[in-house]
Amino acid sequence: MNLGALVAIDVHVHAELGKDGHQSLPAELMAASARYFRGDHPRTPTVADIAAYYRERRMAAVVFTVDARTATGHPPIPSDEVAEACAANADVLIPFASVDPWRGADALLQVRALLDGYGVRGFKFHPSLQAFHPDDRMCYPLYEAIEAAGAVALFHSGQTGIGAGVRGGGGIRLKYANPLALDDVAADFPDLRIVIAHPSFPWQDEALAVATHKPLVHIDLSGWSPKYFPPQLVRYANTLLSDKVLFGSDFPLITPDRWLADFEKLDIRPEVRPKILKQNAARLLGLEGNDA
Repeated sequence: MNLGALVAIDVHVHAELGKDGHQSLPAELMAASARYFRGDHPRTPTVADIAAYYRERRMAAVVFTVDARTATGHPPIPSDEVAEACAANADVLIPFASVDPWRGADALLQVRALLDGYGVRGFKFHPSLQAFHPDDRMCYPLYEAIEAAGAVALFHSGQTGIGAGVRGGGGIRLKYANPLALDDVAADFPDLRIVIAHPSFPWQDEALAVATHKPLVHIDLSGWSPKYFPPQLVRYANTLLSDKVLFGSDFPLITPDRWLADFEKLDIRPEVRPKILKQNAARLLGLEGNDA
C-alpha cells in the first residue's frame, strides 16, 4: 500500500455480499437499512467491487462484516473470506474481522486464527445487533487476544439504522450501544486500541468523555453525513480530539463521495482536515512509513 498516494483512509466499510451471493443480514433488515439511509450507491458490492471503487478514488478502506449469528440466526459472511479478498486487493483494502462474542471459546479460537493466519488488523463489534454489552466479562478473553496482537477493536455505538422502522425494531435493542460501556473496557485493557464508531446519538457526550479520558480510544465519523454532526463533536474534533478522530463513511450505505462533499463544508481547521482524512488512521493502523 502506497500511503503517500492515498488521499484518504475510510475506516468503516461493510462487506455485505459474499462471493456466493450470501447477504450479511436477513433480507428484512437489509431492506430496512437501505430505506433508513436512502443510499446513493446503486447496488450491494462484493469485496472486489469495493476495491475497484476505492482504487478509482485513490483511497484505502477498512473492510469488515458482522457475525451476529446467535442474536439473528443468520449465518455471517465468513471473515476469512473477507480477509482473503482484502489480501488480493492489498493496495487499497485493509482487513478487519468479526466474531460472535456469544460463541465463547470458539470465538476466541477464531480471533487467534484470523490474527495469525489471515493478517487481520482489527475486529468489528456491533453490540446492538449482536445483543451484548461491551463490558460483559464474557468478551474479555477476546479483548485480551486482540490487545496482545496490537490489533484494533471497533465498536458500533448509538442508534442503528439496522431494524429501523421494522416492527419492534427487528428485536434490536439500542441499550447495548451506549459508548460509556467502553470506558470499562479501556480501563481494563489499557493497551487495547479502541474505535467508537459513529456520532453516538443519543450518547454523544459519553463518547467524547471516554475518548478524551482514555488515551487509546478513538472516534470514527461514519454513518452520518457531516452536515448533521452535533456541534460538540465538531468542536472536539477541532481541538482536544484532533489526533483521535477518523474518517469513516459506512459504505455502501453512505458513499465516501457524499460524505467528503459534506465534510468539505464543515467548519474544520485546515491543519486538522488531513489528520481526520488520513493521518490519524495511518498511525492507528500502523501504516506510517508504508510507502510501497
